[in-house]
Amino acid sequence: MAWLAKRWHDPAFPLAFPWFNDAKYWEGQVLGFKEQIAALNEKPLSLQPQW
Repeated sequence: MAWLAKRWHDPAFPLAFPWFNDAKYWEGQVLGFKEQIAALNEKPLSLQPQW
């Protein structure tokens, strides 16, 4: 995503990547990051039996 932001001033980029400037796209990105954080905060998997 960073390379898109750096090249956004190029007139071809808004035409080729219109979703990059859309609020829904960024809301989805934030949601994805929140889901990843929640997964990282979960208890780790164990290979040991839980008897």
